[in-house]
Parts: sequence; C-alpha cells; structure tokens
Amino acid sequence: MKKIIARTFGLRDGEIHISFLMQLYIFIIITVLLIVKPTVNALFVSTLGADDLPYGYLLVAFIAVITSYLYSKAIRKFSFIKVTVSSLVFFCLSFIALSIILYFKLINGFTLYFYYIFVSLFAVVATSQFWIFANMVFNAREAKRIFGFIGAGAIAGGIFGGYLTSLISSNFGNEFAIFTAALLILFCIPIIRKVFQLRIKYLNIFQRKQIIANQDKLETSSLKLILKSKHLTYIAFITGIGVVVAKLVDFQFSDFANKSITDSDELAAFFGFWFSTFNVIALTVQLFFTNKILNRLGVSSTLLILPLAIGLAGLLFLTFPELWVLIIIKGIDGSFKQSLNKAAVELSVMPIPVHEKNQAKSYIDVAVDSIATGFAGFLLIFLIKNLDLSTSYITVIVLLFVFIWILMIYRLREAYFNSFKRNIEKTLTLSAENKTQNKKDNSLFNIKNIFKEGSESEILSIFDRIKNYKFKSLQKPVILLLSHPSNKVKIAALEYLDYFDDNNILPIVEAFVNEKDDTLVYVSLDYILEHSNLKETAFFNKYLDHKSSYVANGALLSLAKLSENNVALAKKYGLKERLEKRIEIFENSTKETRKEIVAGLLLSIAYSKMKSHYYFINNSLVDQKNYIVKFAIIAAGISSDELFLDNLISLLQNKKHRKSAIRALKSYGPRIINYILELDAKDELNSSIKRFVPKIIGTFKDQNAQNVLIDILKGKNSTSRLEASLALKKVLLSNENLFSRKRLLKSFIVKESAYYKSILQILISLQNLVNQDLLNESKVSNQKIYEGRVKLINALDEELDKSFSILFNLLSLVYNYNDIKIIQNAINSAIKEAKINSLELLENLLESNLKAVVLPIAEHKVLEPDNYKSSILKLELLNDLECLTQLMNVSGSNLRFLAVDFINQSNNKDYLPALLPLKKYRNPTVKKLAYDTYLRFTSKKR
Repeated sequence: MKKIIARTFGLRDGEIHISFLMQLYIFIIITVLLIVKPTVNALFVSTLGADDLPYGYLLVAFIAVITSYLYSKAIRKFSFIKVTVSSLVFFCLSFIALSIILYFKLINGFTLYFYYIFVSLFAVVATSQFWIFANMVFNAREAKRIFGFIGAGAIAGGIFGGYLTSLISSNFGNEFAIFTAALLILFCIPIIRKVFQLRIKYLNIFQRKQIIANQDKLETSSLKLILKSKHLTYIAFITGIGVVVAKLVDFQFSDFANKSITDSDELAAFFGFWFSTFNVIALTVQLFFTNKILNRLGVSSTLLILPLAIGLAGLLFLTFPELWVLIIIKGIDGSFKQSLNKAAVELSVMPIPVHEKNQAKSYIDVAVDSIATGFAGFLLIFLIKNLDLSTSYITVIVLLFVFIWILMIYRLREAYFNSFKRNIEKTLTLSAENKTQNKKDNSLFNIKNIFKEGSESEILSIFDRIKNYKFKSLQKPVILLLSHPSNKVKIAALEYLDYFDDNNILPIVEAFVNEKDDTLVYVSLDYILEHSNLKETAFFNKYLDHKSSYVANGALLSLAKLSENNVALAKKYGLKERLEKRIEIFENSTKETRKEIVAGLLLSIAYSKMKSHYYFINNSLVDQKNYIVKFAIIAAGISSDELFLDNLISLLQNKKHRKSAIRALKSYGPRIINYILELDAKDELNSSIKRFVPKIIGTFKDQNAQNVLIDILKGKNSTSRLEASLALKKVLLSNENLFSRKRLLKSFIVKESAYYKSILQILISLQNLVNQDLLNESKVSNQKIYEGRVKLINALDEELDKSFSILFNLLSLVYNYNDIKIIQNAINSAIKEAKINSLELLENLLESNLKAVVLPIAEHKVLEPDNYKSSILKLELLNDLECLTQLMNVSGSNLRFLAVDFINQSNNKDYLPALLPLKKYRNPTVKKLAYDTYLRFTSKKR
C-alpha cells in the first residue's frame, strides 16, 4: 500500500503518516466551513434578502482589518501554536452559541450580520492558520511534492461537508448541523499537537529557535512588513486580485443562471450539480496533476495557469456571451483555484523567514482577502446598481484584472528567486562563524592593527593579500613599517609604497643602501632610481662601483633592468663586460657564493638578454636549492627563451615552484599554448603535468584560450576537465567581451551529469558488494578483494566530488555566476535548511532540459538517500565485471590503475574481458600492469 501511495502521489518514506494527518486537518476545517457557511448564508438571504449581500461584503472587509490587527499582535506576543489552538476553541464556542440561538429561535438581524461576518472570518483565518502551519512542517522540496496531496483534503472536505449539511439539516435541523460543526473543530487540536511532536519539535529546531528569537523584534505592523518586502507585496496583490476576480465571476455566473433558469428548484439543482462537478474536477486535479505540474513548471509558471485560463475563457465569452461559457469560466475558477493555484500560492511564501511569514501571511489571508471581497462588493454596487450596466460588462473588468494579475506573477517570479537567495545567504552567514571572522580579518581596520602589532609572518601575509590593491588609507601605516626590525617587512613595505609618488621617504630608503641585505639594497636602489631627482648618470656613477659589494651588485641589477630597452646605456657602463666578469668570478670561486648574489646574476643575465650565458639560467632551473630555482624561473620568464621551456614545464610538478613556473610560462605569450598542445599530442606530457595545462592557458584570457579550454572539456580526464572548467570560469569572468558558446557548454553539462550518474552507480554497486562481504563475513577469506573494492570506493568518492565541481563550474558559465556560487555553497554546507532551499533556487534557475539532468543529481547529494532504491536518480546495481568494464573508460583519480590492480590481485579470470583491448591504456604504468596481468591470466589458461 505504501508503494502505491508513494508512486501515485510522490510521497516518500516517513512522509505518509504526517501527510495524512495534515490532510485530515484541512479536511475537517473545510467540512466545518461547508456546514456553517451555507447554513448562515441561507438564513441571511431568506431573512434579510439578497440585496443586503454587497453590504455584508463591505462589513466583512471593515471587520477583517480590525481582526487582522488584533491577530497580528497576538502572533507577535504568543507562539503560533497557542494562538491557533485558542482560536479553534473560540470558533467552537461561538458555533455552539449559534446552535443554541437557532434552537431557541432567538435569531434577529444583528445576530445574522454578526455570524455572516464571523463565518467569513472563520473561512480565511482557519485556512490561513493551516497553511502557515504546513509551511512550518514541510520544507520547500517536501512542500512541492506534498502540498498537492494534502490540499486534496480541502476539496474532499468541500464535497463531504456539502453532503453532510444536506443530511443533517433535512433530518434534524440547522441547529444540529451547526452543533456538529462545532464539535468537529475540536478534533483539529490533537492533530496539531501530534504533528508538532512528530515534526516541528524534532526536525525544525533551528526554525523554532529563530521564531522565538525574533518574536520580540516584530514590532513592525503587518502592513509595513508587507510593504517593506517586494515578495510579500506581490503575494498580497496576487491574492487580492484573485479574490476580486472570483467574486466578479461568481456574481456574473449567478446572474446569468438566474436569468436563464426561472424556476427556483431547477436553479438550485443547477447550482448543486455544477458546484459538485467543480469540486470533483478540483479533487482529480489536486490528487493526480498538481504535484506533477508543480515539479514540471515550477511555482511561478503554475501560478499563471489560473489567470491565463480565465483570460482566454473571458475572451471566448465576449465572442459568445452564453451561459455555457460562464460555466467554463466558473469551472476554471472553482477547479483550479483550490487545487493548482492554492498549492502554488502557498509554495510562493516558502522563502520568507518563518517569523515574518506567520505575521504577514495571516494579514494577507485575513485582511487582504476580506478587503478584496469588500472591493468586489463596491464594484458590483457601483457598476450594476448606480450605472445600471449589463452584467456582460463585468467580463471586461475581469480581463483588466487578469492582465494585472499576470503582471504581478511575473514580478513575483524574480522576487521569489531573490528571497531564496537572501534566505540561503543569511542562513550560511549566521551558521559559518569563521566567515564572519574572515570578513573582520579583511577589513582595513584590522589590517592597520596587524601592521601595528602583528608578527613578521602576519604582516607579510597581509602584504601578500593586498599587493594588487593600493589603498591610500594604508600609505601612512606602511611608511611606519620602514622602521620595523625585520628586513623582509621593510622590503614588502617598499614594494607596496612604490605605487605612490608622495611618500617623502627618500632619506630613509637611502640609509637602507648600506644594509647587509642584498634584496633590501636592490629594492632600495630601484626605489631611489624611480623616485629621486638623481639622473641615471649620477646614480650609476655613485653606486655602480661602490666599495660595498651589496651596493655594487644591486646597482648592476638596476643597470641590467634599465638597459633592457636601452642598448646605449648598457654600452656606456659596460654591462656585458661587468656581468661576464662576475660570472667568471662565480664559476672560478672555491668558496660558496651568497645565494643573493647568484639570484642577482640570474636576473641581470635575463634582463641584459645575454644568450651566451643562458646556460647559467638553465642549469639553475634544476638546482637543488629552492631559492636559486625560484630566481632562475623568474629569469627564464623575463627572457622568454625556448631554451627554458622544457625545464619550466617540468617544474609544474613541484608544488613549491608551480605558481612561479606558470607566471614564467605566461610571459612567453599565447605561443606557449601551441607548444604545450604539441607536446600533449606527441604524448610527451605526463599526467602530473597535464593537469596544470589549463591554468597556463587560462592566464591569457582571450578567445583562443577559451577555445582551447573548451576542447579540453571534451576530454575524458576528469582532472583536466576540472582545471579547464576553473580556468574557463576565470577567463569569461575577466573578459565579458568574449563570445560565450553557451549551447556547447550546455551539452557539456548534460554529458557531465551522465558521467556523474555512471560513477555514482559504480560506487553504490561496489559499496553494496562490500556490505555483502561484511554481512557474510567473507572479508577475511577475500581480504585482497575487499581492500581493492575499498580503494576503488575511496577513489570514486574523489571522482564524484570532482565531477560535481565541474558540473557547477559549467553551470556558472551558462547562468549568473553569483547565483550558482550561492547554490553550490549551500549544497556543500552542513546546514539542512540552506541545502533544501538551494534545490528550490536551482530548480527556478535552470531551464527544463538541464533541470531534468542536473536537479536529480543535486537532490541526491543533498538528501543522501540510505540506499540506491530511494535515490531519485533511479540507479541499478552492477556486478564486479560490469563495474570494472565501465571503470576502464574512466580517466582520473587513479581509477583505471586501481581497477587493473584489483583484477591482478583477484586472480579471477572472469574479470579478464574488462582488461581488453590493451591498446586503450595511454599511461605507461597502467598499460604495463594491464599487459602483465593479461599475460599472467592467459598463461594460466594454457
């Protein structure tokens, strides 16, 4: 039975019980409404006449505003559960009082007006409380699946209540029908308490704390709260316009029916038949179509169905002003309003914070609904009575309101999306304490404090972070650092101050020239040359032959740098001869030369373009000392000679020098792309280097770089795809003028989604086999197979993470980068509320073809189902051979090597087909292992 319910209505494990309780709750509320409303309305019309109905509408609107004000104050002061239970008890006692009045025939005009208004308020207050409660019980994803099912209880209550009223009233009288309704209300109270215990108390602890924490802060009136939020304002307008249209349609339908059917009994039968039919249609739509339509179209598009259908039917009525057309219009309103439209409206409120939702939604459902009813009554009095217009003109007014209705829905679409974003951002910010700390650390105030009191490492770290941002407000604090005891800090400060022309620090910098620190001396000389009034001739005459080797070496480097584009200057001071002399001294020296001198020589050779001594740079690229290698890389980048390319590319494997090597390779210009691609085509790049190729390509940020990165995305290697997607993201973000190939990127998203699903299927299959080994206690006897599977599972986990990152990197290239970043951060967070809201945000962002493949993956990652059967991805279990065969087509995370090793360790000839063909292995290590394994197995056969 559970499977049938789950398959038919989309309910999942753990949701059936709670959904039926909520469905029973709304069923009782609507049953009560359908008992008391027809009874009170009939008494009102029969005693006072139909002409008093519009005045009843106006009174309802007036009283609703006062009631809404008092209700909002109660919501702010007391918990929502207490207010709801108290109001239900109040409704019960009031209806008991009415049954007593009817029994003793004490009814009069005042009593009729009072209860006519009271019943109207009961209709909006009780249903509003239910839907607010439902919003607290279910999250956005659950609500989309479940609201259609529990909403069917409202329609069923409408059908059942009508029949129950006829049965009791005809046999026992109206007073007993009202008394029955009063007793039925009390059954809602234990349902509320049970649901609270089962769901809210256990699952929504964060929300309940948030409600309590914010109740004291909600001093703003409901109206101000709504007007302050675009989202709530649009919902209020949509609700109000929907009510006005419904009242106008109802009046027009009743008027035409009354003119067409003169006999009162026939008219009653006509109304009874069509109202029952509308409810049956509504119930069918609610049970079997609402969930599917909501999941397919989303909230905003589903909201459009009702006004568009009424609008089209209204145009049909202008062409054929007949009763049958009005039956269609009334049927659309009666069937869709309580099914599709009701579920969509309630879902549209989901992104609003709970404490605001409780207050604002109550006001919208009570005050706005009632005011709209009063406004409809005013329109009818003014148009029909005062202007004496035909009721056919009402259709024109309906079409006008429908147009505004549709416009408001389009406005709501954007507000709905933005509310989810704000909700996720707020949740993540509140929960991630380290984020707040990082923001504080990045503030200029904290930077100044670190400059004043921080350690050497802290100050250098700050300089590294702000080196590309020249803040004028930091100029003075940085100048003060020139008196810091650390030479490294002085160097960093001087390099930062080089950007500013008004430092007035030349006397301090000139004093640094006499320090015994090569780097500080060089940076100081460079600063003096750039910022002093000293001419080049005077500068080099003063420092180039200085008695201090530190000063002379620094001046020589400055000369080499300045002579890069000034051959005459180089000749004037004999740069070439000076450098050759220094190199000769270095090569003939038996003592170890200071590393700073070697670094200076490397840079000087590069700046002076002395190709005859490039061997010195090339040899230094493979030096054992990291300091020498670092400056050799810089020198190679300055020279941009092809001689250094192989060594620079090889250094990509070394984590310490990787960034420097990438910067150096970038200096070669776009031609480096073709060089690297040629090496790759010749299979001369190993996998540890290949993964960094996209980073190098991405540094150029032009159309060619984009095209090459897109070509890499077509490949099988997941690591290369990940790096390519990251690089492409940086390229497109930094250069908006590039032609974005979104259609191709969308095809990559579809392809990556399929890849993710296939990897997940292998992972779950292997995990299932491992679990079976543990259950059957076969782990000990098959230790190697068990360990092999565990290694594969760990590698597959890594592969899934990479694929998921690739998927969202690609999405950020097609859609708004910040939106995708918010969604990805939320999914990867540990906060359930943010995870769930991110799915709703993603669903509203994606177009239908991508939604079908991406959303199930995101939902699987968020919900983390206990087993493959409960996964929305509909995965199937594979056996070992099927898993291994599929893994042979995977390139990344060392998976192919682990799969071949597993076959080798298993000694199972049944796995041999997975190894073939042997020529598919490009990696020499994997190829050799596969070949040796194949030979071992085939030799055993012989």
